Amino acid sequence: MEIEEFIAEVDSACETFLQARLAEVGAVSPAAEPVVHGLAEMLRGGKKLRPVLAWIGWRSTGSAAEHPAPRQLGVALELFQAAALIHDDFIDHSDSRRGLPSFHRRFAELHRESGFSGDGKHFGASAAVLAGDLALSWAGEAFDEAARAAAGTTVGTTFDTAADAAVDAAADTATTDAAVDTARRIFRTMHTQVITGQYLDVRAELAPPEPTEEAAVAAARTVLRYKAAKYSTEHPLVLGAALAGADDALRTAWAQAALPLGEAFQLRDDLLGVFGDPQSTGKPVGDDLREGKRTELVAYAMFRSRPADAQELESMLGDPSLSPAQVERALEILTAAGAAEEVERSIDTLTAQSRKLRADVEDLGVPAEVLDDFDILAERLVRRTR
Repeated sequence: MEIEEFIAEVDSACETFLQARLAEVGAVSPAAEPVVHGLAEMLRGGKKLRPVLAWIGWRSTGSAAEHPAPRQLGVALELFQAAALIHDDFIDHSDSRRGLPSFHRRFAELHRESGFSGDGKHFGASAAVLAGDLALSWAGEAFDEAARAAAGTTVGTTFDTAADAAVDAAADTATTDAAVDTARRIFRTMHTQVITGQYLDVRAELAPPEPTEEAAVAAARTVLRYKAAKYSTEHPLVLGAALAGADDALRTAWAQAALPLGEAFQLRDDLLGVFGDPQSTGKPVGDDLREGKRTELVAYAMFRSRPADAQELESMLGDPSLSPAQVERALEILTAAGAAEEVERSIDTLTAQSRKLRADVEDLGVPAEVLDDFDILAERLVRRTR
């Protein structure tokens, strides 16, 4: 099976899963169905990078590529990401995501279109909080289905007949209770780390700036690592491997090779958030500046600019009313300080670290075609333009 084929399977599994949840919600009240439709729209399409990494981790143990467990784990990861993005957009007051209205904006518009009374913004915010919570809960349900599939036990109605049959056909990949427990622990750790990283991100926007460049970069890297990098690369790979029964050595090797790649991926995201093309990124230029993000990019600029420029940039951070001209001025300061070039160097260093640590994975006997897929995805993660 090729990467694109697996992505198509995950897309189908996401749709099937949410159709079942739509029936549950609709049975309570059809008035709540737009929440599920909104989640379905978020999960539709996209690169499915996290599910593919989970699939790579699963196959690294020699487990069958066609087994339904990694596909359903992909659904869990997509729902987890949806929860994180919905809450993040609300916290950051973001108007858009992937070129579409963010969840809280979407439901504020629904409030207006429906002629509801009261505060539309509050309605949108409330819907976003609840939808994110629901996605997080459903991510747990999808993970449980993946665990049951990995163990070769009866699965729920999410799977189709062909996938169900694959469970019995792949009995040699059946996962032990201990392996499922390990995967579940990793899944819980992912929740804790992302939410903690999100809190640190919010705190960094309001706390006094760090006194040195070293401290500022370290603080930014901590936020980046725990809010995004680990759940973008490390956790999906290790979850897939763990669910397939991988031993400590393989899980550790994957974690060490994946984390630098995840950090490089998120540093690229920081650059795109400031310098990217809105037509490609789906977000307005300068959103990270308006939100006051204390990224590594900003840290370099603060300590490598002339004092007057650094003070000017500081005054712009967190100003939601920044004009296009002010954003352009901020980009000039960042460029003059060489901040973008320094972040590019960080990306290159982290990518090289990942490539070097990949050798430890190879030494453990991981199939060549699995490593090839990892290399393909690594290139997509780091060199992307959106």
